[in-house]
Amino acid sequence: MTMPVSQLQDGQAIRLSDVCKSYGDYPVLRNINAEVGRGEVVVICGPSGSGKSTLIRTVNRLEEINSGSINFEGQNIHAPMRGRELNRLRSRIGFVFQSFNLFPHLSAVENVSMSPIRVKGVSADVARDKAIKLLDRVGLADKANSYPGQLSGGQQQRVAIARALAMEPPVMLFDEPTSALDPEMVGEVLSVMKSLAAEGMTMLCVTHEMGFARDVADRIWFIDAGEILEMAPPKDFFQNPRHPRAQRFLSDLRH
Repeated sequence: MTMPVSQLQDGQAIRLSDVCKSYGDYPVLRNINAEVGRGEVVVICGPSGSGKSTLIRTVNRLEEINSGSINFEGQNIHAPMRGRELNRLRSRIGFVFQSFNLFPHLSAVENVSMSPIRVKGVSADVARDKAIKLLDRVGLADKANSYPGQLSGGQQQRVAIARALAMEPPVMLFDEPTSALDPEMVGEVLSVMKSLAAEGMTMLCVTHEMGFARDVADRIWFIDAGEILEMAPPKDFFQNPRHPRAQRFLSDLRH
């Protein structure tokens, strides 16, 4: 029987155990062992091509793994399951992509309300009311009837966050949510993410925004060549990184 996060014995929301992933003969993830606690904000950082996005995509099974296990709410995400079971699982793990992935033919409020209607069977009126509240939460109540093509990149990403929240997930995953945005739009998306963290949302974030990592994260995972080389609180990671590769990474950032 699936165990709610609040009843997990050790307070963990996600546990990755000996996770390996390869594309053919090329290893992308190597023996990943890590845990995310309930209400914890973890930022995954590292150089391009290090496996960050692949790692986060395994947590809701957008990427299959070759070996190991990933447990969420007491369930092995990568155990054999039917399509309906997998969809139910993914509905409990909100995912925000780099490229928004909004439906262009639907308004903002329709994008946000669609999954509760189709997956949970919520009535259209109830789903719309909730969608408007979520759009207000991300500062876009006045854009409810606008279409993605009428919104800036930052606004589209905030709609995408509201859409993920519409399923009331206990965990949110962010895969470089600001990388496709113009610099002036980054702050509005990070502000929403900061508010979610302040409310106690469990979050796993791949991001290059080191200011966000320093100010909001509870822990940093530094990954390179498919291995987590360092796990540390932001203060320790930024002021006294232990692994030589992390030291070089931060040195490169400063320069």
